Amino acid sequence: MKKILLLALVISMTNCKIESKKDNIVDANYQVEKDIEMYINLWDVFLYNRDTSVINSQYFTEDCIIVTAQGDIYTLEELEAVKAYYTNYLNGFTEIEWEIKETFGQGNKLIKHYNFKGKHTGDFFGIPASGNYLDLSGTTIVTMRDGKIAKEHDFYNMQTILDQLMKSTGDIVIDEQKSIN
Repeated sequence: MKKILLLALVISMTNCKIESKKDNIVDANYQVEKDIEMYINLWDVFLYNRDTSVINSQYFTEDCIIVTAQGDIYTLEELEAVKAYYTNYLNGFTEIEWEIKETFGQGNKLIKHYNFKGKHTGDFFGIPASGNYLDLSGTTIVTMRDGKIAKEHDFYNMQTILDQLMKSTGDIVIDEQKSIN
């Protein structure tokens, strides 16, 4: 009889652990889906509504890192610098077409494959308006924390930008990957 009770207890405990793991997976998947939805909505509002006010502490952690070719920008210290960085796209281009082709995630990481198109009608990171059209595809690795962006690191071909906007040749700037905890 004791063996049967012990067996029932072990089976019960095992089932609890399995159910707990399933619940954790469901919760994690739900959080990734929420993060993806927030992320896509944020950039749609920014680019299509030209609304820079979404660059704020509601969507970015206070210690967020934006990795750029010119150096990292830290949100806590430089929220206005983060806004200015992203506003280059709004100031530099009209006729913007923005598409997130695919976004997926696991844990606290999101991967975004995007395409950005626009007519170069204003200053873009120091490149004066050329009137040329840009068609740029890239990938972003995003680290999320508590439903907010904790890090963004874009990867794209800088030579593609230069060639399309300036019809130039030259060295390619390569970003260095830095990790956060």
